[in-house]
Amino acid sequence: MKYNKLIMTLAIASLNFLNSAIANPDIPENITTPDLVNTKSVGELNFKDGYPSDETMRKVQQYMYIQRAVNVFIDGIPVSSMQAMLEGGKSIGAKPNKTVLLADTIIDKNSLWLTPNTTTPYFSIEVDVKDGPVVIDLKSPVLGLVNDAFFQYVGDVGLGHPEDAGEGGKYLIVHDSYKGDIPDGYIVLTTPTYRNWVPGRLTDVDAVPQFKETFKMHRLGEEPGIEFIDFSGVKYNTIHANNEHFYHEFNEVIQYEPVTAGDPHLRGLAASIGIQKGKVFEPEGEQLEALKEAAAIANVHARNEAFRPTNKETYFYGDQRRWFLPFGSTYSHEFIQDGRLFIDDKTAFHYIATGITPMMIEKFDGAGSSYLVTTQDDKDEALDGNQMYSITLPPNPPMKRFWSFMVYDNQTRSILATDQRTGGFDSTGDVVTNDDGSVTVTFSADKPEGKSNWVQTLPNKGFFVMYRMYSPTQDWHDGKYVIGDLEKL
Repeated sequence: MKYNKLIMTLAIASLNFLNSAIANPDIPENITTPDLVNTKSVGELNFKDGYPSDETMRKVQQYMYIQRAVNVFIDGIPVSSMQAMLEGGKSIGAKPNKTVLLADTIIDKNSLWLTPNTTTPYFSIEVDVKDGPVVIDLKSPVLGLVNDAFFQYVGDVGLGHPEDAGEGGKYLIVHDSYKGDIPDGYIVLTTPTYRNWVPGRLTDVDAVPQFKETFKMHRLGEEPGIEFIDFSGVKYNTIHANNEHFYHEFNEVIQYEPVTAGDPHLRGLAASIGIQKGKVFEPEGEQLEALKEAAAIANVHARNEAFRPTNKETYFYGDQRRWFLPFGSTYSHEFIQDGRLFIDDKTAFHYIATGITPMMIEKFDGAGSSYLVTTQDDKDEALDGNQMYSITLPPNPPMKRFWSFMVYDNQTRSILATDQRTGGFDSTGDVVTNDDGSVTVTFSADKPEGKSNWVQTLPNKGFFVMYRMYSPTQDWHDGKYVIGDLEKL
C-alpha cells in the first residue's frame, strides 16, 4: 500500500512539473512583445500580452499606409511617367495606332519632355494592341524602341534591331495573350500591356521627308491610314505629377491594363492603399492627407537620388569629378547587377529621363551614345542661374560624331526655357578652340563679351547639365578622357 501511494505521489508530481514546463517554457525575450513599446515614428504603442490595442493598431495602420504610398510613388515613377507621356500626346490630338507625333525641326522648351536633346528630330507614337496586333513598317533609318505601359523594355526598332540595322523592316507588335495566326515576314515584338510607347530619333532634319513618305502603321489586316502632327514648338506636358495626383495617374494604368501585366509586388502595394483594378479610387479625408504626405516624401527622395546619387559607383570619374551616369552604375537597362535591383539608380533614371533600351547603356566602340549629368560646380554647390560658370574640354575628344552640352530646369527636368532654342551648345556648330585645341564653354544668363562657346541659363533658376558623346570610342568608356567640372567665374 505504501509502495502504491509513493508511486501515485511521484506520478502526480511529474505531471505537475510537466504542465508547469509546458505553461511556462523558457521563452527567449527577443520573440516577445512587451506591453509598452515607445517608437520615434508613431509614439507609444500598447499591448495586452502581445495583443495590440485599438489605438495602437490605428496608429500603425496609418503609418504603414503612408509608408506603402511612398513606395508606390517611388516604384511607380516609371508607370506614371509613361502614363503622362501617352496622355500628353493625346492632349495635342494624337490617336493610338493612327498618329505619329514628329518634331519636324527640333523639340524645344515649349514641349515638356524629360531631358530630350535638340540635335536630332524626335517622333513619338502610341501603339495599343488591346484589339489586335499592330504593324509598323519602317523604310528609313531610325533609332527607336518599344516600351510597355509599365516602362519595361519590349524591343528595339530601326538601327538597334539586328534584323533591321537601319535598312528597314516590318514590325508586328503583339499582346502576349494573342492567339491568332502571325504571318511570315514580320519582326515580332511581344508585349504584356495594351498601351505601348514607340519613340525614336531620326538621323537629322534632312531625314524627315523620307520618313514621312515611307512610314506606315495599321492594325494587322487593315489598310494603312496615319497622320503626322508636327510638335516642334508645341506647348504640352508629358511629365508625371509630383503631388497626390501622381496616384491618379498610376491608377489609370492599373484600371486599363490586364492584371497579368506589371510587377505583382507593386500591384500588391498599390492595392493596400486603395488602387486596385475594377475598384473606384477616390481618396478623401485622412486617406487624401496621407497621400499628400507620402507624395511629398517620395518626391524629395526621387530628387535626392536624381540630383545627388547616393550610389558613389555612379560617378563616372569617381571622386575626381561631379559628373555621374544618369542610368546608374549597373550598365543594365533593368538596373540589375549580381542578382540585385539597384532601386535608387532606377528611381533616379526615371525621374529625369525616358526610354528604356539596352542600346542606351551599351559601350559601343565608335557607335551609340553616352551621357553624363552634373548638378553641382567644382565646389559641390548647386548650379545657379545667377552665376557664371565655365568648363574646359581637353583636345581630341574620343568620338566619331559630336559632343553636346544641354541645360535642364531642376523643376521640370525639361529644357531650360531660355531664348537659346537649342537649350545648349554642341560641336556641330561654330566652335572656338583654345591654342592647345581644348574647348572652353561658358554658362551664364547673359552672353559674356568675347565668349563664343556659350550656353544660356536663367537668373534665379536652378539647372543641371547633361553632356552627351555621340559615337564615343573605347578611350571614353575607359575614362581616359577627363572633362572638367563647371567652375564659377
